[in-house]
Amino acid sequence: MHKTGLRLLAVISAGIVSLTMTAFAAPASARVADAGAVCVEQEADTASSARGGRALDHRGISRVEQERIAKKTDRRLAGRSSGAAITAATIPVYVHVMRSKSGAGDVTNAQIASQIDVLNATFGGAESSAAAATGFTFTLAGTDRFNNNTWHRDGSSTKYRTQTRRGGANALNIWLVDFNYLGIATFPWDYSSKPGIDGIRVQYTSLPGGSATNYDRGETATHEAGHWLGLYHTFQGGCTPTNDEVRDTPAQSTPTNGCPAGADTCSLPGLDPIHNYMDYSYDTCYNQFTAGQSSRMDQMWTAYRA
Repeated sequence: MHKTGLRLLAVISAGIVSLTMTAFAAPASARVADAGAVCVEQEADTASSARGGRALDHRGISRVEQERIAKKTDRRLAGRSSGAAITAATIPVYVHVMRSKSGAGDVTNAQIASQIDVLNATFGGAESSAAAATGFTFTLAGTDRFNNNTWHRDGSSTKYRTQTRRGGANALNIWLVDFNYLGIATFPWDYSSKPGIDGIRVQYTSLPGGSATNYDRGETATHEAGHWLGLYHTFQGGCTPTNDEVRDTPAQSTPTNGCPAGADTCSLPGLDPIHNYMDYSYDTCYNQFTAGQSSRMDQMWTAYRA
């Protein structure tokens, strides 16, 4: 889960996802460091995959569904009066800290501020000269804290998100929990049918200064926000020409584990984009969104969130 992606070959049943969650039932620190964490994009009926660890599966949206979404997006963009994608926007961020009754899972205000800084740096292209500035900026609009053992473990997630979510389609809600994954995101095209659960759920130990080994620099939230803005995983669909529907991200067959320089899992042109925020690399390996990804996020923002 940390990073979420789409463009997959087949949809997995809810039963398989349940098995995935059971398989990773371990203390947060061990779960992230040893088994890797799973990144799921749409809810329990969507496929899951492990980021940087023993992936049980990395299938998700089917090709048919992917094509349906692309056509829906084209129709919505065509219906915009301006006819052009919005290239800059400020996103209000609401952070919901889901603590246990004993206070486990709490994070400091300084960590939350650092997380907002990471979002602005990564979406602003500040981490690498090769990165594209996306035009999106993030501002903290509110923070709240809840003491609830069930919510802390992501139980009744549909209920607690509906009860606590704030803002409209343009507002990024981040729920900090302790669960079997690094992160889970919803996609922009789902907002109209499920506005109450729109946002991203993030393993609280992945915030800057957290204890998630190799995933403690806050870039889990970057990855999941990429999904929230309409990006697929770079390995979406595997080694195929369409891949993640972004032309300047080379196709790759499998998600990355760690930061293997020169990795090339696909016979199509280009090495695996191991430094891309939408792969499953370590946080220290990430440093870029591409210009094509920036354009796609602009289009998705205009079609679904503007």
